[in-house]
Amino acid sequence: MSFADTLKALPEANGTRLRLTDAKGAEVAVIENGPGTASSFRVYAYLAAKHGGITPAAAAEGLTIFAEHTDDARNHAGKHPNIDRLIELQASGATLAATVE
Repeated sequence: MSFADTLKALPEANGTRLRLTDAKGAEVAVIENGPGTASSFRVYAYLAAKHGGITPAAAAEGLTIFAEHTDDARNHAGKHPNIDRLIELQASGATLAATVE
């Protein structure tokens, strides 16, 4: 399935932003629920709710959800930072806490 099709199947996500923090509580990223990042906000909010954070398993599921954009991110590092983060988390085994505001 394409990313657009999969995104339609995800529940709506409420909030204005999602803050990601590492195991020490340091903020590593903020994903705004706005133009250009609303889709990533929705995916990350879904993954955090389902997995209790952005775990390696959540990252793997996220890479599947992002579908064709995951391939593009693998071929063009830096082009899709929210996907790059999932690739890094899956590889490292780290978990990020996610807070929707």
